[in-house]
Amino acid sequence: MRKISLFIAMSLDGYIAKPNDDLSFLKLVEKEGEDYGYSEFVSTIDTIIIGRKTYDYVLKEIGPSHYDNGQRDVYVITRTERPQLGRTIFYTGSITDLVKQLKSEQGKNIYCDGGAEIINELMKHTLIDEFKISVIPVLLGNGTRLFKDGRPEQILEFVKAKTFDTGLTQLHYKSKKQ
Repeated sequence: MRKISLFIAMSLDGYIAKPNDDLSFLKLVEKEGEDYGYSEFVSTIDTIIIGRKTYDYVLKEIGPSHYDNGQRDVYVITRTERPQLGRTIFYTGSITDLVKQLKSEQGKNIYCDGGAEIINELMKHTLIDEFKISVIPVLLGNGTRLFKDGRPEQILEFVKAKTFDTGLTQLHYKSKKQ
């Protein structure tokens, strides 16, 4: 069965965005030639699930080929119906139904790139199998929290931690299914 992985960055105090969906703090650890394992990670996936706000931000900042490179399916979770663009599908149904369906199909793994609402909905149903969380050395004090209240307790199994000279620390955990 395919697994769904979270690969995301947050501040040391647990925020994935500053107020107004500002991700500029990520630039603190940008370094020429360093992608913090992202290329290796995306080689293991063929499907991406992403919230519409995160999708719109990346579209504006990086461009559409960051997600839809013609090699993978991209599901943008949204409340507004839109026509499919290439392999980008704007999905308005139940995210838990979508994930259960995708996990049962053949293929590589599935990447959840946020945002917080999507992550927390998946966590409410213990659907995330692997967590790769990069901690950026900054305390934001406010913004969008990665983990919200109201989800069940989940026990994780430590896989590894890796540090980088930029101060970024990457934590890797797997879900321990009860």
